[in-house]
Amino acid sequence: MALACKTPDDVMAAIKEHNVRIVDVRFTDLPGVWQHFSLPAVAFDVDFFDDGIGFDGSSIRGFQSIEESDMLVVPDATTAFLDPFTEHPTMVLICSVRDPITGQAYSRDSRNIAQKAESYLKSSGLADVSYWGPEAEFFVFNDIRYGQGTNYGFYQIDSVEGAWNTGEEEEPNLGHKPRPKEGYFPVPPTDSMQDMRSEMVLTMIEAGVDIEVHHHEVATAGQAEIDMRYDSLTRMGDNLMMYKYIVKNVATQHGMTATFMPKPLFDDNGSGMHVHSSLWKGGTNLFFSESHYAGLSEAGLFYIGGLLKHAPALLAFCAPTVNSYRRLVPGYEAPINLAYSQRNRSACCRIPMYSSNPAAKRVEFRTPDPSANGYLAFAAILMAGLDGIENRTHPGEPLDKNIYDLPPEEAAKVASMPGSLGESLDALEQDHEFLLKGDVFTPDVIDVWLRYKRENEVDQVRLRPHPHEFYLYYDI
Repeated sequence: MALACKTPDDVMAAIKEHNVRIVDVRFTDLPGVWQHFSLPAVAFDVDFFDDGIGFDGSSIRGFQSIEESDMLVVPDATTAFLDPFTEHPTMVLICSVRDPITGQAYSRDSRNIAQKAESYLKSSGLADVSYWGPEAEFFVFNDIRYGQGTNYGFYQIDSVEGAWNTGEEEEPNLGHKPRPKEGYFPVPPTDSMQDMRSEMVLTMIEAGVDIEVHHHEVATAGQAEIDMRYDSLTRMGDNLMMYKYIVKNVATQHGMTATFMPKPLFDDNGSGMHVHSSLWKGGTNLFFSESHYAGLSEAGLFYIGGLLKHAPALLAFCAPTVNSYRRLVPGYEAPINLAYSQRNRSACCRIPMYSSNPAAKRVEFRTPDPSANGYLAFAAILMAGLDGIENRTHPGEPLDKNIYDLPPEEAAKVASMPGSLGESLDALEQDHEFLLKGDVFTPDVIDVWLRYKRENEVDQVRLRPHPHEFYLYYDI
């Protein structure tokens, strides 16, 4: 449950009030996965909020080398909640990371980068706050097996909802399995996971994450979406980490497995994370204007201009895995085109038109997926949008057509997104000055990200035979 703490003293009082036995401190590694260690509540001291708690940074992906491994986590009192999955009463505190020698916030701590992006926004004078609403999709499977070695490589997925199981002997097989690309909004029994998603939603709300809606998504085999209510940038980064944690653990309690891998299934839709954002100043939404296209202000238009200009580089953080580009292909509702439009989901930037309320006007960037580190992705999107506003980057004319159905000569005029993680990393290497403004991202972070992704993901996949290659080439 959420604890509504504001100060370290509030946290210490909540530990006593709720008979907390364990305090769990969590931080995010550079790729975007939560890490944690735990202290007995009797050993947790209020001074930790100032002094931090030591850990080995050399064992965390993207962090320190072994000769400079000592690092500190510094808890944020406002993030306290009670873990809904532990047997013993456990309080969770989300932390930032600090260098113990300099005393400064750690440059490779993605939460620190998110906080610096928010500070840069305020210092620019353009806006006071940005609001964020990611729509993270995911799959819930019944079974997953995978392996890789010198002489083999395989994966196998199963789901009671999988369309491939309509002919299996399930004693009995009751049918009602959504066909590929036809899983959007069916009622039970076809939607077999209504109660489990509701449990996820209610657990999130209890933990302090506000939820607006949940539903089955387009793909077969248990694809789902739960939408969080908008929040400020760093807080939404925190919420996304809580979201993933709760989804995975509720699925596990049901004997199932949840994944935010963008494209686990061949020949069906992948999982995206459409990101909605807006800028506000003095309580006014800067993206609204009655006199412009789609009710979007000039600032909103230039914001889109920044996103389109820097989109290839943004994808290095927003679609940051090799698997992301299995999703970003034509034919699966993926936004692969550098264009913007109102209502049009085939453009990478969309201006939603659900409401005429000025507060609802926002820009939706549709290329990100849920494998992203939310702190980094949101910060990078904000910096690209601000660069567009500062340089008055016009995005050109909107494209209010189904881009997938354009005639070849017209489609050729629409620029496309990078087709691989390697291409996106190359784009980031060439185009990252906009991220360095205000010291939000640092050259060190860019260099480490490029090296980590190339060595540990791009090269590791590139060097291994693909199972389908045996089908294509074994008899040559």
